[in-house]
Amino acid sequence: MILCFQDSQDSPLFGDEEDNFRQRKSAIRHPLASFFHLFFRTSAILVYILCDILSGRFIACMVTIILLLSCDFWTVKNVSGRLLVGLRWWNQVDADGNSRWMFESRKSNSVNTISSAESRIFWLGLTVCPIFWVIFVFSTIFSFNIKWLAVVIMGLVLQWANLYGYVRCKVGGGSNLRNMAKNYFSTQIFKQAMKETGGS
Repeated sequence: MILCFQDSQDSPLFGDEEDNFRQRKSAIRHPLASFFHLFFRTSAILVYILCDILSGRFIACMVTIILLLSCDFWTVKNVSGRLLVGLRWWNQVDADGNSRWMFESRKSNSVNTISSAESRIFWLGLTVCPIFWVIFVFSTIFSFNIKWLAVVIMGLVLQWANLYGYVRCKVGGGSNLRNMAKNYFSTQIFKQAMKETGGS
């Protein structure tokens, strides 16, 4: 697997939005993208929870949930990620059959700055909803409701794929993740050493 990054170093880390982008407006500039970013994923969760109450037909509920999950995957990957946070990822297979993960981010000095409200909506929806699908997977296993297992696994995989892609896009890939971890631990060790020398 080959990873390619384009301008990913210009994208701020999760806690850096306020520090690096104070000039951004907090208004929601893409209300339609923000709405559909949350609509499809929450609708799939609600249909799954309320399926036995609203309809006893398993096939109709399953097809509805899969359609909502597919619409959510496509919307988040192709529309809301680009508009709300200026990030984009995709996978392509080259002529040799190698899978290449491509990550792209909008430059921070771009004319279209990212709204902090839209960024919060995007990351909140992207991180909270997969937790529900993890809970659903365990609940179907422990309740022996095996007929739903394929649906909840599909929900988990589709939502986890978008979360994984955007997190990798935001932090710049595995090498940057390792560098961030090394820098964090070296800073902590340095602080601890300074405490010990200052206290002695």
